[in-house]
Amino acid sequence: MQEEEAAVLTTTKGEPAMEFTVDNLETPALTKAQLAELLFEQIGLNKRESKDMIDAFFDLIAASLVEGQDVKISGFGNFQIRTKAPRPGRNPRTGEAIPIDARRVVTFHASSKLKEQIQANGGGASA
Repeated sequence: MQEEEAAVLTTTKGEPAMEFTVDNLETPALTKAQLAELLFEQIGLNKRESKDMIDAFFDLIAASLVEGQDVKISGFGNFQIRTKAPRPGRNPRTGEAIPIDARRVVTFHASSKLKEQIQANGGGASA
């Protein structure tokens, strides 16, 4: 049996912005398809425009990060590229030393406004 849980997105002033449902409580995640559906329902774009807008938004963020630019979304948070230095690693099964190459990773830091909203809406984790 599939369970649904309703959630309400609010503005930074605490006003209701949109309501959506999460289809499965085991992995409650908001998907790109759900975002496109919200644009269709709440704003009135047609489904194709909604999907294209969501895709363009994430493509722009990804392209900026690939170019090494930080992405700052006011009231939400910052995506940053961090370069990790090469380091020695170890195979846990064999104990063999393995070099780990330098790499670039994306980090996300939530804004203070987002942190406040999360804390205000029952910040404790439940099992």
